[in-house]
Amino acid sequence: MTSEEITAIVRRLTYNEQGLIPTVVQEERTDKVLMVAYMNEESLRRTLTDGETWFYSRSRQELWHKGGTSGHTQQVVSIATDCDADTLLVRVKADGPACHTGAESCFYDTLLPADGEAEGPHVLADLARRIEATRHTHSETSYTEYLLRTGIDKIGKKIGEESAEVIIAAKNGNKQEIVAESADLLYHLAVLWEDRGVTLQDVMAELSRRSHKQGNKKEVGHLDKTF
Repeated sequence: MTSEEITAIVRRLTYNEQGLIPTVVQEERTDKVLMVAYMNEESLRRTLTDGETWFYSRSRQELWHKGGTSGHTQQVVSIATDCDADTLLVRVKADGPACHTGAESCFYDTLLPADGEAEGPHVLADLARRIEATRHTHSETSYTEYLLRTGIDKIGKKIGEESAEVIIAAKNGNKQEIVAESADLLYHLAVLWEDRGVTLQDVMAELSRRSHKQGNKKEVGHLDKTF
């Protein structure tokens, strides 16, 4: 992109009284909204030139490069503006969490679930966020941090133990015991996902894929899991 093209883009936008334009950042691969920040003309120029997001900090009154300190940069895929040209939508490929808390997205605190939406996924998403945040805050008093620091052998052993306890609870026929042991198993699975770089969205997408397939076909040497 030439300097003339960049200048044309910068000048066609409508900035507020402080010379800023609100910018929504969205993960290109998942469509998840990661954060909202502000750009001015210079940070937008740098974003267009470098191919990574730059913003303007209202509190520090200076430009800042996303990931400049943490390494969690955002590679720009596309930039769009709304009908009034006073808000930007930047789609990116994020290299790590967007939130300063260590969460993937700044929008992790659900105040009102969507109508008809089960609470379960929100609880699991919150659990995944808390586990992810523990990794980045290095809380040495946390059991989660201990598991992540110890590694996959310890996590795998705990999953084996919790799986066995779910089976025992089921054989005992105690509903509350089944619930409690199942919760323990899900927690340790979530820790394993974090350790191996798997997201809740990855698992939900696989379940969704299977739910749209018909039958329960078994082939020699291959099991095609469907629901």
